[in-house]
Amino acid sequence: MALPNCSLKVNRDLLDPSFESYRLSLDSIPTYNVELDAAVAEVKLKDSQYTLDHVRAFGMYNYLHIDPWYEDSVYFVDSKGRVLSLTVTLDTALGKPREMYRFETDPSSCEGEQVCASLSLTSATWAALSDGTGMLTLLRTSKRGESSHIKWEPMFSERLGEPFIIAHSLAHVHSHVHTIEVLLLRVQKDPSDTKGSGFSVSLEWITVDNSAGQSDNEERKYGVRKRRMMKGKSVPHYAAVEPQGKGIIVASEKPFAFTEVDGRPVEEPPAEDMEVENSDPIYFWQQTEEDVTVSVRLPEGTTKDDIHFKLTVDCLRVRVGDHAPLLDGQLFAPVDPEASAWTINGDKSLEVSLQKRSEGPLWSEVILGNRRGEYLMNDEQKSQLQQRLSYLTAEDLVSLGSHQFLFSVHIDPSEMPAFCLRHDVDALLWQPRPNQDNDIWEHISTFNALGYVQASKRDKKFATCAPNFSYAALCECLRRVFIYRQPSPVDTVLFNRKQGRQVGQVAKQQVANLDTNDPVLGFRATNERLFVLTAKNLFVLKVNN
Repeated sequence: MALPNCSLKVNRDLLDPSFESYRLSLDSIPTYNVELDAAVAEVKLKDSQYTLDHVRAFGMYNYLHIDPWYEDSVYFVDSKGRVLSLTVTLDTALGKPREMYRFETDPSSCEGEQVCASLSLTSATWAALSDGTGMLTLLRTSKRGESSHIKWEPMFSERLGEPFIIAHSLAHVHSHVHTIEVLLLRVQKDPSDTKGSGFSVSLEWITVDNSAGQSDNEERKYGVRKRRMMKGKSVPHYAAVEPQGKGIIVASEKPFAFTEVDGRPVEEPPAEDMEVENSDPIYFWQQTEEDVTVSVRLPEGTTKDDIHFKLTVDCLRVRVGDHAPLLDGQLFAPVDPEASAWTINGDKSLEVSLQKRSEGPLWSEVILGNRRGEYLMNDEQKSQLQQRLSYLTAEDLVSLGSHQFLFSVHIDPSEMPAFCLRHDVDALLWQPRPNQDNDIWEHISTFNALGYVQASKRDKKFATCAPNFSYAALCECLRRVFIYRQPSPVDTVLFNRKQGRQVGQVAKQQVANLDTNDPVLGFRATNERLFVLTAKNLFVLKVNN
């Protein structure tokens, strides 16, 4: 069941309206280099993987994985089929990455379709691993921070169809049953898509537990208990399972819907049995500062007597005959029913004019949660929007989305991953809390002007932040790493030359250039360090003491 329509409520106490800019600091960042014995297991896209979704899912994959339970421990898979771990205790005495697990068969020898191997640290003692050919392996790792020398033990391994990467995984225990939830991401051929790229994106939610088989005095075997399939038309920016395994949260440009449960198709409820195609909008709408005009498509032969229309201050219901309602739900904002009206244009459309109770604010939708309409913006509104955003664009390409997705990061291992969105020029970090009835999206931190800054980085590949919010970081495809620190008190007395007021805090920007010509394949942050992975090297940048 989908969550009700919720808004992102910004915590004003976490905003800094007086923030000016980042000051470039020339302080050097200590950088340490670990040369790898074998190259990272990078899988480059084939000619058959030509869509933007393939690039987003696999071409921009972050090959480096950080351990939320044990700080300054990172993992990656190399070309020998080994899962390697590096734990930093002393920067000046970095050892070689340690082998934790090795694939039984070399994934690179696979003749069929293949994607990059992926790893997800499920809990403090478990991990989920994909070899990139369609095999899922669940590994018991013991307590990784205390026993980093113990190799991981496979407890479940099964081939689950076409190749996938692991988007998220977690473990929970209920009634003495140990359950692991895994979210798999695929980009698959879609024969029904004759007008688009010919591919669709699927998210498969796998539940594995040890509820069956053995007696209490023997170790119970793990098996797949449930499989749920969702499909959509774009690679999600964010996809994660709720901590108790009761649901998932997906952030995507295009909607996802469940299509199968345990191999059986999901029966869709009978929405409209009229001659209106689900794939096309059933209504179009425009607005001014004073009113909203909605044009609803009608089945052929509809007369005035067939229309059932009900409008209150905050609700609208439009029904034709005995069919399911075309429009039914809460309006985006209150209207004046007495000043509103409806008419039939010919016998093809119903035109509804809604008088806004409060002039000025523009609506983002007509009916809350209804996605069956298409908004038509006139030339004047397009011009106004471009003027409002012109100060951002300059010569750099900037997304016009009001909440551009920037990155996701694990702040607390007991919670779902947090995600960072652009709000105007700032970047705001949001923590999903699905167990709360209200305000399930909590604003937990702000990175001043980061939304504006990252838009100027044409070659940006990855972005992240420290779990304690002390800094955010960006990296380009080659060499350069940018660090943006939170404002901190200054030791000397500084004054703003234009305004004449004293400056108590300064936010610093630092730039590091890596000694390599290889593309960046992985990028992760802890409170003290930044880890940057290339094909042959793992760089450790000491950011904080």
